[in-house]
Amino acid sequence: MRFSRAYIPTSKEIPNDAVLQSHILLTRAGYIKGVASGLYNFLPLGKKSLDKIRTIVKEELDHSGCQEVDLSFVTPAELWEESGRIAKFGKELLRFRDRKEALFVLGPTHEEMMVALVRHQLNSYKQLPQNLYQIKTKFRDEARPRFGLMRGREFVMKDGYSFHENENDMKREFYLMQETYKKIFNRLGLDFRVVEADSGAIGGSGSREFMVIANSGEDTLAICNSCDYGANIETAKRQPHRNQNNHDELNVEVEMDFAKFKTPNIKTIEELSKFFHISDWFIAKAVVKKAIYENSSKIAIFFVRGGDEVEEKKAINSINALELIDPTPEELLNVGLIAGFIGLLNLPKNPNIIKVIDLELQNAKPIITGANELDYHYIGVSLEELPEKTHFADLIRVKEGDICPICNKGSLIYKRGIEVGHIFQLGTKYSEPLGATFLDRDGKSQPMVMGTYGIGVSRLLSAIVEQSHDQNGIIMPLAIAPYKINILISNIKNSDELNFGEKLYSDLIAKNIEVILDDRNERFGFKIRDAELIGFPYTIIIGKGLINSKVELLNRKNNIKEEINSELILNKVLELVE
Repeated sequence: MRFSRAYIPTSKEIPNDAVLQSHILLTRAGYIKGVASGLYNFLPLGKKSLDKIRTIVKEELDHSGCQEVDLSFVTPAELWEESGRIAKFGKELLRFRDRKEALFVLGPTHEEMMVALVRHQLNSYKQLPQNLYQIKTKFRDEARPRFGLMRGREFVMKDGYSFHENENDMKREFYLMQETYKKIFNRLGLDFRVVEADSGAIGGSGSREFMVIANSGEDTLAICNSCDYGANIETAKRQPHRNQNNHDELNVEVEMDFAKFKTPNIKTIEELSKFFHISDWFIAKAVVKKAIYENSSKIAIFFVRGGDEVEEKKAINSINALELIDPTPEELLNVGLIAGFIGLLNLPKNPNIIKVIDLELQNAKPIITGANELDYHYIGVSLEELPEKTHFADLIRVKEGDICPICNKGSLIYKRGIEVGHIFQLGTKYSEPLGATFLDRDGKSQPMVMGTYGIGVSRLLSAIVEQSHDQNGIIMPLAIAPYKINILISNIKNSDELNFGEKLYSDLIAKNIEVILDDRNERFGFKIRDAELIGFPYTIIIGKGLINSKVELLNRKNNIKEEINSELILNKVLELVE
């Protein structure tokens, strides 16, 4: 391609709504152009890079035995009604009616459609397993689309679905896909981690996220500094704290006889700790929320140790709520709760109250807790004596410095991450309601056991730029660069420079090297700034040094220029790109 004929509208202007560097740089460098909120056109450079990402994804999936299909973008709403997800997705699911008044949705994901594709075709265990995938445009009507391709309403996604006769075989495929995804992201040159994650609206019993490490990431990750453990903060675990110092050798014995103690206007954990001259580790903190369900709401009380915080996603999952919001003072009074004095014992017997206790409080003693009476707390409470039906769950948000739950020696640290892939162990969540059954080895009808596997293909382009840029522009990895080589003729009016550039351009094309010739009649400074902004991996600068048989090779990754004999440049380029 000749730059003089290419459609590469570079710009100095920063988009008004751009916050992330990837959004700014991809727009300024002429890879994408905004259409409306959360909608983007891919220009020639962006389309070439997107296609290369797509090709790498496809090659690795096909190598792992997956089969590509292409499902309809428009999905009958009745499939979503069968699965029960049409209400759960809410307004993000764009619905419309055709001229016959039939209701359809624009697919944000295709679990329902894929199950419908196979449910009358895969009838026997002999036809299983199957792993089908597509790489396709999706639409999700985000309330707040932002960050360019990172959170758009329309996006390109790889979604795959596997079907199995039992859970063991599904897990085998799940871990095969985990290794396949690692190969994909390694080929893309990404610094990433595989982390435990919440399954969210997709559902299932277990999932893993693939997170690109970047300061601009939306997600907080808890990562061990000693082993490979990592988890989204929403699901991260730690070694249970054994005492207030989390070290056995520093354990301090504390004795408290059970008693009701007057604590006038003492409401906060800090105030209680000072009042009783004791660590907040011995205090049960009550975090009260209003739990929202599809057709109802309840007051939920989550108890953790005083020094811990409740992780909202864990809390939501512990009671199967849709979301948690703060209750009003009136709502607390209506169920008989007194803010600041809510405790484990003597809670009002109200069906609209849910109580969940963190697992690290199980059998704990002695504990200080609210007495559910104004200006009173109980001390010396033993949780060994709670009723058997008490609901315990992992509720805490891990902190930096907590001990790793896997290696039991490393400390957890926070990192920011960009989610680029997510794989799920679905089980029968979709096959049962949608009637996807098969005859097992005993001739009995069973629901297929499923896995699902997603990659944000267009999001990957942004994630790569977030990891790979500097103050001058994009540093595009060789694997997905729209052109591997940029030949920059310093002075287009110099016939020697022009002729050498044209000859090198022809030679590289003959070798099937993706090359662009910057033959524009522009100043050198203008052209080199474009080269750095776009992020061509290598730029060959043909300038005044040609008179001495010298050209310069700029490596965009390290911004180092190397002077090379003009007769050797072709072989040098072939070494670099092949």
